[in-house]
Amino acid sequence: MLDLIVRDCNLPDGRTGIDIGIADGRIVAVEPALPAQAAEQIDAAGQLVSPPFVDAHFHMDSTLSYGLPRVNQSGTLLEGIALWGELKPQLTQQALVERALAYCDWAVARGLLAIRSHVDVCDPRLLAVEALLHVREQVRPYLDLQLVAFPQDGVLRSPGALDNLKRALDMGVQVVGGIPHFERTMAEGAASVRLLCELAAERGLPVDMHCDETDDPMSRHVETLAAETVRLGLQGRVAGSHLTSMHSMDNYYVSKLLPLMREAGMAAIANPLINITLQGRHDSYPKRRGMTRVPELLAAGVPVAFGHDCVMDPWYGLGSGDMLEVAHMGLHVAQMTGQQGMRACFDAVTETPARILGLTGYGIAPGCRADLVLLQAADPVEALRLRATRLLVLRAGKVIASTPPATAALRLPGRPERVDFRVGGTATERSAASR
Repeated sequence: MLDLIVRDCNLPDGRTGIDIGIADGRIVAVEPALPAQAAEQIDAAGQLVSPPFVDAHFHMDSTLSYGLPRVNQSGTLLEGIALWGELKPQLTQQALVERALAYCDWAVARGLLAIRSHVDVCDPRLLAVEALLHVREQVRPYLDLQLVAFPQDGVLRSPGALDNLKRALDMGVQVVGGIPHFERTMAEGAASVRLLCELAAERGLPVDMHCDETDDPMSRHVETLAAETVRLGLQGRVAGSHLTSMHSMDNYYVSKLLPLMREAGMAAIANPLINITLQGRHDSYPKRRGMTRVPELLAAGVPVAFGHDCVMDPWYGLGSGDMLEVAHMGLHVAQMTGQQGMRACFDAVTETPARILGLTGYGIAPGCRADLVLLQAADPVEALRLRATRLLVLRAGKVIASTPPATAALRLPGRPERVDFRVGGTATERSAASR
């Protein structure tokens, strides 16, 4: 007797009519017509069941702070950084915790059950670090929160930042971050990469560095990051986030850079919604989109994940924790509209970031943790097209969130009563199957 069977599932890899058997919070069987009984059954009715969404790059310390103490009028990255600097002295631990928990609620409702969040360590009080460590423990039963020690104002540029970063790691922050392009000079930026990678190697920690988040084609810190990764034996533990300067680099240089990143076993994390919002602000026309070269990175064998980056904060006034919205924007900006490209974008918010974060027990296979999302779509491409409703969200085999199916009532002569925007079958039949 199993605890739960989810029957008639479509899986992201293309398998259909699959049953998923669950016991003690783990998946024990994945096969068609599973010959077993369970205390509870869920009929997926031929809809997509996916492992949960994963956000590889976020800033939870600033989330939901839009308008505090004022709105970013220019919409630029640098005004956002300045505005965050104005807000930091006014922060309280209680407000940080409340906003972060509210965002985690949004995330769970959207099937987002793992987040890597950068947390600013340039405030000597480390209020944000303490707040997010508390949040991490509070949400642990239903959401995996991984924290990056992020020196927002530059680890060399900001007095005391290196000591603060080390203190944050001592307190339990798991990943070393950095922002070399925000240091005073290119040389100091490169020095910061070496310093921080050496610290990560010394402590046995991963690295996730804001790298070349600029329109400057001469911002070359990602090559330093790749070189330091190889020198220090950090292969498989390093990610470069944003990498927007790659959008502006010439093709000859990129043809050298991509093999260096592949050799280093680096991962790349793009943030489609924010990269195209903040980059190209000094352009008239033609205007650069700014997002890094996702198809070329993938073709070179570099894993690419997508992050949400910001939700209602000094840099971005929109967002709702929906990783399908992130992937939907990513496939448009990268022009990845072929079937293979769209599926790669779905992977960029599920399987790929799960590997980058080192999540254990992730996936849909026997032995994996029974964390699942039932979507109102037949396959990953349809899920992206519709930003599909997350009908059910399961953590360790228990339903922790549910949303009614998205349907519209019609009053048209001779037409079905309901339409649900999916392809195949009559609207009335599909609506009934999703109940």
